[in-house]
Amino acid sequence: MAEPFEFTPYRDADEAAWNTLVAASPNGTFLIDRRFMGYHASRFEDASLLIHRRGRLVAVLPANRVGAKVASHAGLSYGGLILADTLGAQATWDLLAGLQAHWRAQGVEELLYKTVPSIYHRLPCEDDRYALLRCGAQLVRRDALSVIGPTPAHWLPRRRRAITQATRQRAGLAFSSQQGAGAGWSAFWPLLAAELQARHGSQPVHDAEEIALLASRFPAEIGLHTARLGGQLVAGLVTFDTPVVSHLQYMAANEDGRRCAALDLLLEQAIARAQAAARWFDFGHSNEDQGRVLNAGLAFYKESFGASTVVHDHYLLPC
Repeated sequence: MAEPFEFTPYRDADEAAWNTLVAASPNGTFLIDRRFMGYHASRFEDASLLIHRRGRLVAVLPANRVGAKVASHAGLSYGGLILADTLGAQATWDLLAGLQAHWRAQGVEELLYKTVPSIYHRLPCEDDRYALLRCGAQLVRRDALSVIGPTPAHWLPRRRRAITQATRQRAGLAFSSQQGAGAGWSAFWPLLAAELQARHGSQPVHDAEEIALLASRFPAEIGLHTARLGGQLVAGLVTFDTPVVSHLQYMAANEDGRRCAALDLLLEQAIARAQAAARWFDFGHSNEDQGRVLNAGLAFYKESFGASTVVHDHYLLPC
């Protein structure tokens, strides 16, 4: 008979245990750390769980609840079961079946399960994909992440013309990088917000105060990289670094920055930094309408650097 799992709602007193598991997990990242999740905690009804077996914490589930629906987690790009170590296919299936029963007893009808993309795993642990199928989950969204592998052999840049153009003007460009808190965030954020609004009719997920706060909490993981022309800020990008992936969180350039292809050079440098640390470089997805629409122009821009596709799946699990 399978060992039973115990499901306990997360409480503030559990923060240290939660963060310790996430830091050592084969599929956890700093986005699942409660110090990161805490910046927008007031926006969600937290429904996160700690999962024990034989008295040992074996997994956590970041989650929020809206009525009879739970998501893992609406404020995060990815979530799902974050493991202390790989449990194996059978045990993960048992865990997920137990999770269904737990939520059903709590009046929950369905769980939107946002998997952790495979490139973020420090060890292979896609047992949850198998268990989701066996427990009756349906694939409801699939995003196409544009990624470049962790060694130069996987980088085949095609933007030679733009990069050559930028290199010719490089004497006039000054580059800088910042980890953690500092004045750079307040300088870059107006440029980023203006460009996102003008080109996409959107705003950054984080405001300037939030990103500065997160950078102060995770100085080794959150970096800002900028380019100036004649002393004026013309382009920048923000990276979120995990042990195995450097994720491009934001990028923007104004008209002057686009004219001299400053963003192309910043991206070239970011990819080289990632590969020097044996990390994947993740441009993120180019999808709209819950993954149903591909922004082909944006995807082509990323692919022109040599990126190819890794998928990020979301499942709906009935309870």
